[in-house]
Amino acid sequence: MMDELELLKKDWQKKEEHLPKLSYEQIHNMLWKKSSSIVRLIFIISILEFGLPHLLYLLPYVRENMDVYQNLGLQNVLIALSIIQYTVVFYFIYQFYKRYKEISVLDNSINLMNKILRTRKTVKHYVIFCLSVLFVSCIVFTFGIYLSDDIANILVIPENNDISPEKLKGILMLGMGIFSVVIVLVMGGVYFLLYGILLRKLNMNYKELKQLEV
Repeated sequence: MMDELELLKKDWQKKEEHLPKLSYEQIHNMLWKKSSSIVRLIFIISILEFGLPHLLYLLPYVRENMDVYQNLGLQNVLIALSIIQYTVVFYFIYQFYKRYKEISVLDNSINLMNKILRTRKTVKHYVIFCLSVLFVSCIVFTFGIYLSDDIANILVIPENNDISPEKLKGILMLGMGIFSVVIVLVMGGVYFLLYGILLRKLNMNYKELKQLEV
């Protein structure tokens, strides 16, 4: 039995001699290219994720529903939120572009690891901001329902004598609260799929680079 094991070891050692052995520089360049591609993909996804939903505004149905904010007296609040959102999102998109341009083939492993960590941190802050804006928008809409004096006509709800205006407000606010939680969880899942997988790959690259420095 021992002889068989020795023969297997020797056979494996012979095969191992024919396997390509990568140098430090080759491994570093492979990890650099992988990291650069991932950061570029994050940059592209952030642009698409921001731009594609705005195409919905071209649909008449969506434009008509936007009038609800004006009828609830939330138009100025909506404009202020939009300005803040656009400003911060453009900032993050610029940061993603900057992170992509920063990654250079001439960088050593330490610098590349630092840039990977900075990219991961930027992505996490971006996701938290987007989900926060979504949640705040839902809260603002709920607050608009609470302040409205004629919510049934504003939301074009058929008259029902069995439901008082205050009760109707309570039902709508409860429904909006549940919707807010659900939509944030759903979008959180979407962001996890979009960015979470890429961040895990970046983290794997980071760990491999760290091993090179040991």
